[in-house]
Amino acid sequence: MSGVFVLIEGFVVGMIWSLVVWGGLRATLARPMFRRTNYRGAELSTAAGIAVPVAVWCSGAVVAVLVTLGAEPDPFAVTSLQLTALAVGGFGLLGLLDDLAVDEGASGYRGHVKALLSGRLSAGALKMVVGPAVALVVVQPASGDSFWWLLIDGAIVALAANLANLFDRAPGRVTKVATIASAALVVATIVGGTGPVADLVPGLFGAAVVMGAAWALLMPELREEMMLGDAGANPIGAALGLAVVFTQSTVVRAVVVVVLLALNLASERVSFSRVIDRVALFRVIDRFGRRPVEPGGGTG
Repeated sequence: MSGVFVLIEGFVVGMIWSLVVWGGLRATLARPMFRRTNYRGAELSTAAGIAVPVAVWCSGAVVAVLVTLGAEPDPFAVTSLQLTALAVGGFGLLGLLDDLAVDEGASGYRGHVKALLSGRLSAGALKMVVGPAVALVVVQPASGDSFWWLLIDGAIVALAANLANLFDRAPGRVTKVATIASAALVVATIVGGTGPVADLVPGLFGAAVVMGAAWALLMPELREEMMLGDAGANPIGAALGLAVVFTQSTVVRAVVVVVLLALNLASERVSFSRVIDRVALFRVIDRFGRRPVEPGGGTG
């Protein structure tokens, strides 16, 4: 079970870096260009989730220095962190552009496709096109020489990144959903993995750093001091998708890509917020720690 302690270390390191970055960026994110109105009408800083990819890159830099100085961390954990850094960096940049651009009249898949067909490359459309490209780059080392698994694994990362963004409609929701998904992924890796636990669990190291970084932002997000924005939500989803690719069997990955595709398509017609509000357990988890919703106010 030593691999589990590696995940705890990654979580703690990610949390520390994220707290440092958030503390340093608060003044910058308070500038008018970052201010947005949330679901209850309060003005907050958006794109604070950029602290997540920054924390991952800083963690990766520390590991690089330690390896150069003679440390011998688990090679799979290092690879996991390096490719996760690449993934969250790419999706974080695309998400930050989307946060700042505020595309008018272009939302959802249909809105972005319509913008593309009209010859307009909106920030959301750019993310829809370039996001899969980022995903293909980061999964290639894990997918080997199989063309079809390259596409499937790339789809897992891209769809997970977009799904996380679709859940980002209320304070803390993305981190809560990602935490549940992460816990399920750890259990699946330990119980149903295709190899020894000590060999597979380090593949979750990059995701552990990301989740630590996300948890560092959870309290200020719940207090409505800031919003993660696409700059945080997309990287969180991408990291979890990549962790699935690293640790799960082909059967599980095939099931995951179908589920992710179904949820992404369903979002065009179904409001996840309404579904969460209608299921008591989901509603309790979703609202835990959040400011109470005033009568007649938004539900996120």
